[in-house]
Amino acid sequence: MPAVSKGDGMRGLAVFISDIRNCKSKEAEIKRINKELANIRSKFKGDKALDGYSKKKYVCKLLFIFLLGHDIDFGHMEAVNLLSSNKYTEKQIGYLFISVLVNSNSELIRLINNAIKNDLSSRNPTFMCLALHCIANVGSREMAEAFASEIPRILVAGDTMDSVKQSAALCLLRLYKTSPDLVLMGEWTSRVVHLLNDQHMGVVTAAISLITCLSQKNPDEFKTCVSLAVSRLSRIVSSASTDLQDYTYYFVPAPWLSCKLLRLLQCYPPPEDGAVKGRLVECLETILNKAQEPPKSKKVQHSNAKNAILFEAISLIIHYDSEPNLLVRACNQLGQFLQHRETNLRYLALESMCTLASSEFSHEAVKTHIETVINALKTERDVSVRQRAADLLYAMCDRSNAKQIVAEMLSYLETADYSIREEMVLKVAILAEKYAVDYSWYVDTILNLIRIAGDYVSEEVWYRVIQIVINRDDVQGYAAKTVFEALQAPACHENMVKVGGYILGEFGNLIAGDPRSSPLVQFNLLHSKFHLCSVPTRALLLSAYIKFINLFPETKATIQEVLRCDSQIRNSDVELQQRAVEYLKLSSIASTDVLATVLEEMPPFPERESSILAKLKKKKGPGAVSVTELEDSKREGGELNGGGDRGPDTSAMSASNASTPSPSADLLGIRSSAPAGTAPASAGNLLVDVFSEAGPAAPSAAVNDDGFLSSAPPSEDPAPPLSEADELLNKFVCKNNGVLFENQLLQIGIKSEYRQNLGRMYLFYGNKTSVQFASFTTSVSCPGELQSQLNVQTKQVEPLVEGGAQIQQVLNIECLTDFSDAPLLNIKFRYGGALQNLTLKLPVTINKFFQPTEMSSHDFFQRWKQLSQPQQEAQKIFKANHSMDTEVLKAKLLGLGTALLDNVDPNPENYVCAGVIQTKGQQVGCLLRLEPNAQAQMYRLTLRCSKDSVSRRLCELLAEQF
Repeated sequence: MPAVSKGDGMRGLAVFISDIRNCKSKEAEIKRINKELANIRSKFKGDKALDGYSKKKYVCKLLFIFLLGHDIDFGHMEAVNLLSSNKYTEKQIGYLFISVLVNSNSELIRLINNAIKNDLSSRNPTFMCLALHCIANVGSREMAEAFASEIPRILVAGDTMDSVKQSAALCLLRLYKTSPDLVLMGEWTSRVVHLLNDQHMGVVTAAISLITCLSQKNPDEFKTCVSLAVSRLSRIVSSASTDLQDYTYYFVPAPWLSCKLLRLLQCYPPPEDGAVKGRLVECLETILNKAQEPPKSKKVQHSNAKNAILFEAISLIIHYDSEPNLLVRACNQLGQFLQHRETNLRYLALESMCTLASSEFSHEAVKTHIETVINALKTERDVSVRQRAADLLYAMCDRSNAKQIVAEMLSYLETADYSIREEMVLKVAILAEKYAVDYSWYVDTILNLIRIAGDYVSEEVWYRVIQIVINRDDVQGYAAKTVFEALQAPACHENMVKVGGYILGEFGNLIAGDPRSSPLVQFNLLHSKFHLCSVPTRALLLSAYIKFINLFPETKATIQEVLRCDSQIRNSDVELQQRAVEYLKLSSIASTDVLATVLEEMPPFPERESSILAKLKKKKGPGAVSVTELEDSKREGGELNGGGDRGPDTSAMSASNASTPSPSADLLGIRSSAPAGTAPASAGNLLVDVFSEAGPAAPSAAVNDDGFLSSAPPSEDPAPPLSEADELLNKFVCKNNGVLFENQLLQIGIKSEYRQNLGRMYLFYGNKTSVQFASFTTSVSCPGELQSQLNVQTKQVEPLVEGGAQIQQVLNIECLTDFSDAPLLNIKFRYGGALQNLTLKLPVTINKFFQPTEMSSHDFFQRWKQLSQPQQEAQKIFKANHSMDTEVLKAKLLGLGTALLDNVDPNPENYVCAGVIQTKGQQVGCLLRLEPNAQAQMYRLTLRCSKDSVSRRLCELLAEQF
């Protein structure tokens, strides 16, 4: 590249940039820019012709103004004129302006193309490179049409300089990615492939990026590159670091080129030529051997380059899946990384071993590391590493270790991050079913799963356990006994009630001989959960009750009394009312034979693939099952479990012989999907009455896989926040539980927990009156900038709240970046026909995402001095609002979320705290110092944080607490 002379410094540009930087306000900056634009416009329109230097200077100023975010609507022609200059700096600025500002639809594109053609044919390597860079930067279809046939010729020409070849290869790659139909290699294919043999390593590096992209789309045309890639890789791997001095990076020869060669080889199957394959195996063995050698440098760059090649080689070994020795060696090498101090290496090792576990050659080798992986699941601090460990346990599971792995995953579920709990539940359910030899163990596992993580157990999971129990006679009695015992727990998840209601309704007679589980005891146990359940579960329990009348005639009077009570036959929910009336009538007028026929035991389910596997695959997250795994499970599942996977047709539980299937019979999507525009069956239609031909369908809200609203719907005409909303919010800055709001109609309680940048909040809405709340809806919204700072997902609530009843709503919260506002909770309902509409601020404040940090006195004050910039500190002196009791102060500071540091401040009366606020994008370190003056009843609060907005917000919040 030509040297830039001293005269090209463009002093006018430097002065303009300095003026912009010295502006004290946005208005001053705009004024200075407008002045400059007027000056440039007058110069361009003036009678006096500008020389090349002046044009370049003014075009540079326009480019700088554009980069500041201002629109530029002139100067394009002057930039195009610079392209015809013979001076490098002027031509460079012209191309730079065009690359950034010129639209591909511009009228000037023809002039630009002519200038580029002139430079490409000039044989001046510097000008050719500038033209190629411009083509790649613009990358438009017009550029591809104009130059796609010209660039390959430049690339393979014998007299083209190496620097131009590099630019041509990368330019062609860019055009191929944007317009693959216009870049036709044809006659150039073999000559482009032979660039892998070029003497210049830079040309090879650029060419291999192009060849890899072309090979992925047209593998047959470029298959000759395999032998050349192996040959080049062999030369690099066997060379010493001194042989390729210009391309050696921290004692590792050509690491980027090596990685690209290994990635290119992954586009093809193992070489058929024995000599080429042998040479490639030698290369891979050499790479694995070098990984075992002591490092030649302690610098992190050396280990990064070395490990990059190693992981790419392991990926190639896994891709071929044909060399048992290499697969086992790769597994052992990854096993060493599982305990490495570098988190990224542990993550990559776990991820690669997940793939190795699926190979028949290396599966046993992977299993030897089970204890290390289990330890990683328990102790890793990074959630992404823990998730990879869970994926690897799932991948390495087989009949020999299934019970151990399932037990460990169940144990981890109790403390797992919210984001991965549902996937963990699905994996535990799949493993328990797939490798169950003793089906009593399977039943125990699934019931334990519901107990530990009931909120994350989807319908597919409890459907599946019911299907398996119905299809296997040998486990039905055990399942009835186990679920009966599980229901006796004081706190029982609703999914457990569903499973219990279904299984006891079908097989309660198998345990009725024991006085402790007599028919009446079973009924009373189920009915004790009735008032705590949602409408769909109550509907299922009513069907279980009518089944009880068939199984245990002695319970008929008791159950009829329940069905006859006003809360059932006059229930405001149409589904429950219809069931109660029809079941009561059926039990009263039908003979014993008719009842036995209508309510006979459910038939076995037909064999179909497991919908749990299908659901896990649908999530498409890391560790999701493959298609082959689905097929294997379908084959094994049918053989092992004797049952397929449609959801338990709970309407058939009421009337097994009903000729018309209910809308709920296809909840798992086994049959073809509903036509567009058809509302799916609602959860309330899990059960359909025995007399109707089809149950009523109700529209359901769009929810994500977790049952949470993916985005809170905007509330129509929401009320403004209550005048006391800020006061209510401040009550929860230093605590997570309590009553958020209460009036004569409604009480709202709150309970929340936070871990790192995630939180879960439970809202409890209590009806204090004896009158039902109708059309009860809630919505959570994030006003203004809060939408990009906080992600809040909500679960829907029941639209009816009975008098004296309480309903619960779950919110998942994710902190994306620091914030100052609070989400708004809008509640609407009708009480006695009158619409009630109120809006509160949810107590989600930035301090909820604190992680306490322990520090010594030396570390604290050293860090305190580091955070010494004025904007990093926020301080406030204020009068005490509450009693200055020592224990109360300590409790509030601990409730804040920070670590309270003892014996740190020289003054024992002062309090110091330290913590880190965890957001998705960054971590913000915070130090706090509270200096009380008991005599004056005053405080001085000082906060120093690595982000100024956090200091100010925390200071505002805390000043109200003391």
